Amino acid sequence: MKNVYFLSDAHLGSLAIEHRRMHERRLVRFLDSIKHKAAAVYLLGDMFDFWNEYKYVVPKGFTRFLGKISELTDMGVEVHFFTGNHDIWTYGYLEEECGVILHRRAITTEIYDKVFYLAHGDGLGDPDPKFRFLRKMFHNRGCQRLLNFFHPWWGMQLGINWAKKSRLKRADGKEAPYMGEDREYLVRFTREYMKTHSDIDYYIYGHRHIELDLSLSRNSRLFILGDWIWQFTYVVFDGEHIFLEEYVEGESQP
Repeated sequence: MKNVYFLSDAHLGSLAIEHRRMHERRLVRFLDSIKHKAAAVYLLGDMFDFWNEYKYVVPKGFTRFLGKISELTDMGVEVHFFTGNHDIWTYGYLEEECGVILHRRAITTEIYDKVFYLAHGDGLGDPDPKFRFLRKMFHNRGCQRLLNFFHPWWGMQLGINWAKKSRLKRADGKEAPYMGEDREYLVRFTREYMKTHSDIDYYIYGHRHIELDLSLSRNSRLFILGDWIWQFTYVVFDGEHIFLEEYVEGESQP
């Protein structure tokens, strides 16, 4: 039985990351290290810091990453790509050229007889009204068409500089640390969701850039995946056991 992997929040191409090529190569080396062990890889959002496809133009760069996920899908490994709040604007290229299975919203799915609830995590209980407004605007089809009305150079400059500004607003470019069960909105959302969905074994989210493995009940656990900027963390499920792991180069991986 092969493993299933979950990771998120690489923010490839971010202007707030100094060594962007090295950053991409590290992710690619990880994917290469698991390609023969993986039945599926779930990329739970914000793999790009900004991604917007035009009709005949796609963003420059990311060739190593796109080539590696294409290799995985060519080998028969399922690669599931969830749009996050930074890479919403995809309109077919990743599915057609790279073979990914695209998800624009949370899904509930069965993997090796366990039930998973998977989502990037944005919009799930976030109390910030400004973020909720921006998210609604970004998902609006009219606003998406308006963005693509601009020449690709202008559209990409707008997007990557907005993403950089968003990252640098935070101390050291990092998210706030874990706030505790009562204040962490993904935990609060999940506890409420559990009241009407008692069959779910594992909840897995990205978005918050913190590592969290939390038992919610005898049968349910919640994971927040960390990121691939500072932490290089992921979840691996072998059909029986599930772990939150850190990728350390040079060490053998499960």
